[in-house]
Amino acid sequence: MSVVHYDYDLELDKVIEAIKKNDAKTVVLHLPDGLKNRGHEITDFIYENTDGVEVIIWAGSNFGSCDLPVDVERAGADLIIHFGHSPWLS
Repeated sequence: MSVVHYDYDLELDKVIEAIKKNDAKTVVLHLPDGLKNRGHEITDFIYENTDGVEVIIWAGSNFGSCDLPVDVERAGADLIIHFGHSPWLS
């Protein structure tokens, strides 16, 4: 299931897959300002669709894929979930 926000498909099904694949226990949500108000909804979705993974919402900047939070290791994060406004082709 994906949560759609305006023109953005957040692809939360892929987020859940990545969390399970990496056996992550603590994840950091790295959201652009336009999506930070949806952080609680995304956190709830992740928590409900995993075994209670702890989610930390990064309150700092997000100016693109080159602006990753560097201090997440100190928070004990296993995985960073980075959202942006443009599609990332993999």
